[in-house]
Amino acid sequence: MARTPDEQNRLGYFHTLREICQQPTTWTQTCSLMLSCAPTLKKSLDGLASLILTGSGSSEYACDCVRQVLQNELRVTTQAIGGGILLTDGSKALPVGRPAMMVSLARSGDSPESVGALSVVLALEPEIRHLVLTCNGTGSLAKTYQDHPGVHVITTADGTNDQSLVMTSSFTNLVLAARFLGLITQPDTYRIICERSSKIASELLNTHFDTLARVANVRFRRAAYLGTASRFGAAREAALKMLEMTAGRVTTLCETYLGLRHGPMSYVDKDTLVVCFLSSDPTIRAYEADLLRELDQKELGLLKLIIGEDVPKEVLRPNDVVIECRGLREVGDQNAPVIDVVVGQLLGFFRCLNEGLRPDSPSEDGIINRVVQSFTLH
Repeated sequence: MARTPDEQNRLGYFHTLREICQQPTTWTQTCSLMLSCAPTLKKSLDGLASLILTGSGSSEYACDCVRQVLQNELRVTTQAIGGGILLTDGSKALPVGRPAMMVSLARSGDSPESVGALSVVLALEPEIRHLVLTCNGTGSLAKTYQDHPGVHVITTADGTNDQSLVMTSSFTNLVLAARFLGLITQPDTYRIICERSSKIASELLNTHFDTLARVANVRFRRAAYLGTASRFGAAREAALKMLEMTAGRVTTLCETYLGLRHGPMSYVDKDTLVVCFLSSDPTIRAYEADLLRELDQKELGLLKLIIGEDVPKEVLRPNDVVIECRGLREVGDQNAPVIDVVVGQLLGFFRCLNEGLRPDSPSEDGIINRVVQSFTLH
C-alpha cells in the first residue's frame, strides 16, 4: 500500500487493492441509496408469495448470501437461481408462488446471462415483478430495462463497478443492497447493520492486512472454505476469489461444515489451507467446532485460518491463525458474509502476488475475462 499509484499500476494491482480497501466507505453509501428507494420497493414487495434472486458467477453467490435471511424476514418462499439456469430451464426453475418478484444482481450487466435471463422470464411470465441491482448504470442490463414499466433499476455508486477482473466491492455492495429488502420496514436496523459492518471491515483491513499476507505466503496448494447458511455463500465467493486470482494454481473447495464429512473431506490433505467462517450462534458453533476437532484428530490440513469472534482455543492447533473480528456476534451470522468475503479477497490478492501474477488481470492467457464473452442465446 506504500507504493505510488503508478507503481501499483505497473505491478498490476492498482484497481484490485483500491476496490478491496474502499468497501467500508461504499457500504455506507449503498445504505443511503437503498434507504432512499424504500417507498418504491415497499410497493414491489407488497403481497408477494415468492422471491427469486438471480445472478451469474459471483453475483449468484451474492444471492446465496442473502437468500435465507430474506426468506425468514419476508416470510415468503425465496430461491437463488443462477442466470444460466433461467436460460436453460425457463419457468420450470421458478418457485410456484404468485405474485412473485425477481431480483437480478449484476456488476456490469453486460454478460450474456444478465439481459438474457430477465428477457426470458419477462416473455414467459410478464406478470412477475422485477428489480435490477447493478453497479453499472450504462451497462446493457440497466440501459435495456431502465424505462420498462415492469422493471425497477437501482444502480450503486460508480466506484463499485470494479475495474479489476475479479468482483470485490461490487460483490459486497450488491449483497448489502439486496439485504435491504428484508429490512425495508426497519430502516434504522438496516442502517446500524451497515455502519457496524463498515466499522468491522475497517478494523479488519487495519489490523489483519499483514496477517493475511503472511498466510497467503504459506506454501499450500489447495484451499477449502467452510461456512454455514448465509456464510456458505461467502465460502463459495471466497473460494472463487482464490481460484480466479491464482489462475487455478491453487485449487479450491467450498462446503458446509457438516457437508464436509460426506465425501469432500477427502480433498483436505497435508497441503490444504482450511478457511473457516466460524458462527457466533452457540448451537451452530458447537457443530462447527466438532468438525474442526475432527480435522485435528485426523491430522488433516496444513493449517486453519479461522474468522470469527472469541474463537475458542480448543479448536486451534499451534500453527493455526485467527482473524478476530470484534462486533461480528452483534451483527449476526446473517450479516457476516460481507466481512468473510473481505478476508477471502485479501487472501486471494496476496496469493496472486505471491504467484507472480497481476491481481487486476490474473488470467494471463485470457481464459477468463472481466465480463463473460458473448455466446449464442437459444
